[in-house]
Amino acid sequence: MSEPPPAESSPDSGESGEAPVPPAVPAAPAGTAPQLLVAPQTDGLPAIVWPGPADQTAWAIPVSVPAGTLGYAIFLPLVPAGDLPGGAPPPPPAPAGTSSTAPTPAAAPSSSPAAATSTGPVAAAPPAQRRPTTTVPVTPAPASTDSGADEPSATTAPDSPATDEPKTGTPAAPGDAPAPPTGSTPTSPTGSALSSTPASASGAAAGPGGRTSHYPPPGSPYAFQRTPLPPTFFQRAWPGPAPARNWATPLAVLAGALGVAAFVPLGRTGIGWFLGWLVLTAGVTMAVRQHTAELPRAERWVRAGWAGAALALLAVLTFRNAWWLVTFCVFGALGCAALAIVGGQRVRSILFSLVAAPIAGLRGLPWVRGHLRSPGSPGAVRRVVGSVAATVLVLVVFGPLLSSADAAFSRVLGAVVPEISVSGVFRWLFLAAVGGLIAVAAVYTIAAPPDLSAVDRATGRRVGLVEWAPPIAALTALFGGFVAVQFTVLFGGQRHVLRTTGLSYAEYARSGFWQLVVVTVLTLAVLGGVTRWARRDRHLDRVLLRVLLGLLSALTVVIVVSALSRMYTYQKVYSFTGERIFVMAFELLLGAVFLMVLVAGVRWRGGWIPRLATALAVVMLLGLAVLNPEDYAARRNVARYQETGRVDAWYLRALSADATPALAALPDPVRRCTLSWIADDLAEPDPWYAWNRGRDRARAVLDRLGPEAIGNQRDCRRADQFDLPKTRR
Repeated sequence: MSEPPPAESSPDSGESGEAPVPPAVPAAPAGTAPQLLVAPQTDGLPAIVWPGPADQTAWAIPVSVPAGTLGYAIFLPLVPAGDLPGGAPPPPPAPAGTSSTAPTPAAAPSSSPAAATSTGPVAAAPPAQRRPTTTVPVTPAPASTDSGADEPSATTAPDSPATDEPKTGTPAAPGDAPAPPTGSTPTSPTGSALSSTPASASGAAAGPGGRTSHYPPPGSPYAFQRTPLPPTFFQRAWPGPAPARNWATPLAVLAGALGVAAFVPLGRTGIGWFLGWLVLTAGVTMAVRQHTAELPRAERWVRAGWAGAALALLAVLTFRNAWWLVTFCVFGALGCAALAIVGGQRVRSILFSLVAAPIAGLRGLPWVRGHLRSPGSPGAVRRVVGSVAATVLVLVVFGPLLSSADAAFSRVLGAVVPEISVSGVFRWLFLAAVGGLIAVAAVYTIAAPPDLSAVDRATGRRVGLVEWAPPIAALTALFGGFVAVQFTVLFGGQRHVLRTTGLSYAEYARSGFWQLVVVTVLTLAVLGGVTRWARRDRHLDRVLLRVLLGLLSALTVVIVVSALSRMYTYQKVYSFTGERIFVMAFELLLGAVFLMVLVAGVRWRGGWIPRLATALAVVMLLGLAVLNPEDYAARRNVARYQETGRVDAWYLRALSADATPALAALPDPVRRCTLSWIADDLAEPDPWYAWNRGRDRARAVLDRLGPEAIGNQRDCRRADQFDLPKTRR
């Protein structure tokens, strides 16, 4: 395009008060579409004179746009020239099928980054792509006073022809931005559609149908660029499985809900806990067998081992009745189930699995519900729900009638079907919800397991030798001094303890056990923190870590042995209890962990310790179940009574039915006292799904002894004469 000739000097708008009207230009050939339309002069805007020649049909200012930049143009309606400020005569009418071109004011030089990089002028669209426009009457929409000032200039190709299109509409008042014509869609230099709506005062423009669109358009250099939010943990490491439609997943959830609700005796220990979990495990296994086949062979065996450990721990409730033991077994079974579902090798991933499993139960509900939307049978869910409702209705109506018709059938039905009551219904609903959520969590997680490498990633911050070595060396020296004193006490015996502390040996043993348990736990936390954050890139760092942590672990093992010795001595003098036996077993587990730390320090590979420690915890619970700790404590107390004539009858009275065979060997009135609470607990028979071996044996013992062997609180007060001195309230 040739450079346009210099424009004539325009009159000063401040002196005349009227905006100059650009001269009219000849009409363009018929059949051409306008390439650029510009708003007329309004008050508040500077006066610009048309710089092009009078016989030129269109004029555009070439701009340089970087490759890939989205451009846009603003098209405004034409108004008669007579309505412009100054009353200039309208341009001559154009022939049919043509339109007149609106003059384009000269644009100020662009200061945007888009104009700074030169890639050449924007090419004009080929004639084959130009479409004739239609005449649509448009009423200009009022705009804010700053809408015209913020609109960027439109650009077209150099020397591209433009035509005027006759339009009708309401004249625009000065200061108002006219509305855009309909039926035309501007395009960017890259071919994308552009907005043709002026901006409103709020920054949004009215689009087709009255809808609003953002202004400036997205992608323009003037548009507000919103910084995208970083992906969440679930988006990065656990997006979940893809939508699917099959009946295996809903059936697994249904099996888990019905199995737990039908078999689990919520207020009792019994075989129902094992049976309900077995049904849930079988349903989940059938639903996820395809996904488990994709796991590595070793991982499949590990997951199967955790699932078997959960079943073994819940089987304890079939044989033992001690409340504290069965409570730990239930929580241990849930932890093993979480590891079977989610997995985990290190401390953080194992802890994450305990939290992720409940979260998966809630996240998986919409995914499981999607399996029921079958396009081939849209009414399948309705038919299944109707069938279940009809089945329940039939049983509820005909069951009581047949039960009342025959006494023998009534007894059989009462033994098989639990009693229906309001509390029973709520118990069923609660257990069904728990079982269903566990099944949902299992199927959802195994179908798309989380990326545990994001949880177990190595830390970036390291602690230098100067930071960790002094406190660890001081702690090691402190432990060394404590162990030296323990050896002195060990060889000095009771006489040395009485002379140095003023306490009996049993009192001395009792005074320090719980403190040593806390020391052991804290030392394990210190070892974990140092091995995680201490620098070991130099040979000196690695040598000092091995030496100091090895000494600390070895000294802690000695402390564990001292604590176990103290508790055993204390129980020999006072009495054995199930809780004290459990604490001793836990301290023994901590000692085994310190031995594993010593082994791992040889080659500095300890990633296997968390899994093995968790497995040893399961073995500890199963070992306690085999030991039958309350029966063991009762037998030791009976032996102590036979040797010393002392017995804590009030503690033995609070034992569970597991201790009944041992308590039956006590003489009256101690036996009548200790069996009183157990007899009250066993007064009501258990349903079949609440059968328990410990309670069954206790009932057999009580039947053999007879009612006269069961006492009350008066017998316990008489038994105080055989107890150690203490105050009763």
